Amino acid sequence: MNHANKAMRNARVMRDVKAREGVLKNEISRRAYLYVARNTTLPPQVRHQAQLQLNTFDKYTRPTTVKNRCSETGRGRGIISEFALCRYQFRLRALHGELNGVHKACW
Repeated sequence: MNHANKAMRNARVMRDVKAREGVLKNEISRRAYLYVARNTTLPPQVRHQAQLQLNTFDKYTRPTTVKNRCSETGRGRGIISEFALCRYQFRLRALHGELNGVHKACW
């Protein structure tokens, strides 16, 4: 069971990495087509062609497919984005002193 969870984690993280690469690679052309498709001063035929071009892009080129995930476990909730860790993994690493400049507060 533990091995299956590890494989699932890797699949989730790999999917997120693929989405981030796709968004980065196609960002400029997607934005250009989106601008043309939403520009109401242009003729409807031009806007329609731009929309058709947008529809041909892969789903991993959309910025909304990118989701912050824990780099250690693949968890999608409770992510501390500066460290790319979920809150539990962040806590464990901070307590072990593996994160520079982070320590448990005491007063």
